[in-house]
Amino acid sequence: MGSLRALDVRLFDETVAAIALFAGPEHRLVYQNDACARLLGARHVGLPAREAFPEPDAEEFLTVLDDVVATGRPRRLPETREPDPGAPEQARYFVYSCTPVTTVEGRGAMVVALDTTAEIMALERYEAVVTAVSQMVWVLRADGSAQELVPGWQQLTGSPWHGRIDERWDAYIHPRDRAGLRRAWRAALAQEPPGVFETTFRVRAADGSYRHVSTRCVPILRNGRAEEWIAATDDIEDTWSATLREHLLAQIAQASGGGLDEAFAAVVQAIVPELTDACVIMLLEHEEWPLPEHAPVTARRAASSARHGLPARPPLRDQKVVISDTVRDVLARRTPCTFHLPAGEGVPPGVVPAVTEQWLRSADATSLTLYPLAAEGIVLGYAVTSANGDAPAPGPADTELLHRIFHFAERPIRKALDLQRARRTALRLQHAHLTSPPAVPGASLAACYEPASSANEIGGDWYDAVVHADGTLVLDIGDVAGHDLTAATAMGQLRSMLRGLAWNNGPECLPSAVLTMLEDAAEGLDIASFTTAVHARLRRHPDGTWHMTWSNAGHPPPLLVPAQAEPYFLSGTDEDPPLCVAATVPRTSHTHTLAPGDTLLLYTDGLIETPAASLDEGQHRLLTVAAHQRGTPLSELLGSLQNSLSDNRDDTALIAFRADQPD
Repeated sequence: MGSLRALDVRLFDETVAAIALFAGPEHRLVYQNDACARLLGARHVGLPAREAFPEPDAEEFLTVLDDVVATGRPRRLPETREPDPGAPEQARYFVYSCTPVTTVEGRGAMVVALDTTAEIMALERYEAVVTAVSQMVWVLRADGSAQELVPGWQQLTGSPWHGRIDERWDAYIHPRDRAGLRRAWRAALAQEPPGVFETTFRVRAADGSYRHVSTRCVPILRNGRAEEWIAATDDIEDTWSATLREHLLAQIAQASGGGLDEAFAAVVQAIVPELTDACVIMLLEHEEWPLPEHAPVTARRAASSARHGLPARPPLRDQKVVISDTVRDVLARRTPCTFHLPAGEGVPPGVVPAVTEQWLRSADATSLTLYPLAAEGIVLGYAVTSANGDAPAPGPADTELLHRIFHFAERPIRKALDLQRARRTALRLQHAHLTSPPAVPGASLAACYEPASSANEIGGDWYDAVVHADGTLVLDIGDVAGHDLTAATAMGQLRSMLRGLAWNNGPECLPSAVLTMLEDAAEGLDIASFTTAVHARLRRHPDGTWHMTWSNAGHPPPLLVPAQAEPYFLSGTDEDPPLCVAATVPRTSHTHTLAPGDTLLLYTDGLIETPAASLDEGQHRLLTVAAHQRGTPLSELLGSLQNSLSDNRDDTALIAFRADQPD
């Protein structure tokens, strides 16, 4: 392998590696550089190897020398561990190679030794660190092979690590996460140079459930290319569940200011698609608990949601089902229950309405899980979740997480339930006061009240009509500020007081005087702080016309729809403030004559005010719709105005008067 004459040993004098040359049948040491002397200690040149290296553990080294010279094949000695002469408690690590050479003294060998102590200690520290953490650590190579450094795969999945990232590994990834995981990995590879890859996905655990894991892959770059990736994977299911639970409950709590249906709509929108493919909420139409044993109990579909990619959900209508004994049992035990749906088998009867059964079939539902929904110890209904297509049925951990979320949603549901009860009370109070208008000779009357669609928007709107003994008609419209039971209660008090004042003071009392008396009484009794109202008095003349006198306390102006002209608002020359705002300001009365066929409309601001339009825009729309509905019966007119103009965010009261044509 060359000649000593051709090999100038001075070339090795300054090398970092420790080098020694041996020659002759006794393997005499013919050369040792300074690095070798520092590493192994100075040895006497010219001595046979056994004398130059008399240490007992040098026997393997001497045997290798014999083999290399005899066979002519290079050898690498196993890594050795030796004590440090300067610090006996500190070990040192070496790597040796032995290569055959030819010298003037015959065949020999060149030994190269490297001190790998620093590298070995660094590796030991790294292994200690990764072993101390709870993560799985593994190496991914460019050819798709993978090696676990810190095991954990089998403990998580129940399956041994098989050393390649292929379809067998892919089978353990949740079907909903596979495509996204591949896209994220390709995006990381496409970077120049490749960057750190981080993602969260679900892995099938040994018990069949799926657990969230977080993986961070760091590329090892060589010549600008990532030949290997060091990956750390950690099971984060508990942290993920806690974070998601808090996030979902915050979403649900934001919607708890609405009604019960709104609260459950927020629930289904929060859990789909994070925790399930689809969900429908069924509310019992029986308010007593426990349920009667021998009487049918119905449940109605109150809310539903489905992930993107499934068929469109049927619209929410009056869809009900008579619940089955199976549902009764789930509600009685108050524990979730999963039903698997093999191919060709339908949904168990008595669980969801027929339209939902059809939708579940079209959406390829493979399992259903029922969750009881309770508040204040009363079961309100149940949630039905589904796994669809290739999604696996929920495992025990999945079911328990969703069950806890439904349980923790009890507080916002209870709040919505309280609002619903208050709304029912207020509406009963409202309807008790808003009686049907009286019959009026020579004219027709119609009135309506529409509550707000939101459960916490109860409102204080009212209308009223009173006929005096002489035939004089009194019309009222009013709106108490606020949208709660207090506003509804104040409305009832003010309406009753206004009706009594108008009656006791007789048809000759000016509307402005009546409103002034009402304001004095409201302030003295501390009934309401801010109320708008229109109080009008109408008297019929022999020619069929009606003389109208009215006073307006900060309310939207009355609308007049003439029989033969364009509609317009009856605005007085003075704008009086609302009641209980400026009690010292004198109130004014205004007059106008209504011809036969003319229509007068009194209304509250819920008809014309919306968040998307100004008051002026709302009034313009009212004029347009009223002009098109000029000749329709009053009840139809009110319905058309309500449907065309109001967005039902606020409650609305309307009362309409139309003068008859003379005989």
